[in-house]
Amino acid sequence: MGVVTAAEETLADDFTGHRSHLVGVAYRLTGSVADAEDAVQEAWLRLSGLPDRARAEIADLRAWLTTVVGRICLDRLRSAAVRREKYVGQWLPEPLVTSSEDDPLDAVVRDDGVRMAALVLLDNLTPEQRVAFVLHDAFGVPFDSIAATLGCTVATARQHASRGRRAAAVSPPPPRVALDEQREVLEKFLAALHSGDTEAVISLLHPDAVVVGDGGGKVRTAVNVVTGRDKVARFLLGLLRKYGGLDQGEPVLVNGDPGLKFRARPDLAARVSTVVLKDGKVAAFYDFANPDKLRHVDF
Repeated sequence: MGVVTAAEETLADDFTGHRSHLVGVAYRLTGSVADAEDAVQEAWLRLSGLPDRARAEIADLRAWLTTVVGRICLDRLRSAAVRREKYVGQWLPEPLVTSSEDDPLDAVVRDDGVRMAALVLLDNLTPEQRVAFVLHDAFGVPFDSIAATLGCTVATARQHASRGRRAAAVSPPPPRVALDEQREVLEKFLAALHSGDTEAVISLLHPDAVVVGDGGGKVRTAVNVVTGRDKVARFLLGLLRKYGGLDQGEPVLVNGDPGLKFRARPDLAARVSTVVLKDGKVAAFYDFANPDKLRHVDF
């Protein structure tokens, strides 16, 4: 094993200082915890593998690393787009599950851009639109760098970002409300479900409420999106009657918002659930059940 030089230690320390930012960029781009971690690790390998002269020419290390991560994530997004063509049921991003507001990932999940509702919206963009829109609008990467990342002209990069921006503006996620308010609504919603009172459940649902489940064809959940508060209420109450166990869920934060983590049972696979609020009502119920997307979750 070679001796680590002072310059190499400094480089590692500098990279560590940017790591949380880079994880946030990569996760926001891919919606995958595994892909985000891999992209950040690959960015480190590319940086550490540069000759000293090339590293000395990097004027802004964070900007350079952000661009590198963007390029790596673009490849991941294109691969994911191919996989999604054969995916069974609905596709949801991988949830970022933290146990408290003091979790090391707190700096990442506090970013509004990694809220589940925002990531679901980004999933509707093409890989090129997503990379251009997120890198420019969220992280201030100039369009000449984005163009180099996408392998296109600056004008085309601007066009990708503009299209992504317009698509995101069609149905923007509702504003994030205070955690205490979210927890209060979630507790009332769970209590209504446990009571079996359909009207009480409906009263806490937004008129446009949806249930989206992601089992990947491996675990039972809603294959199609359940839409409308009447159907959502009946669906969730039916699940509760069949499986019960909402009281067995461990409270967690899912992408910075309140949710529940369920350990596997003989009759029910491990899963993570969370809600999105709009106008003080439950507007979306997300059920993450595909085990491939929960490998990073500590059950």
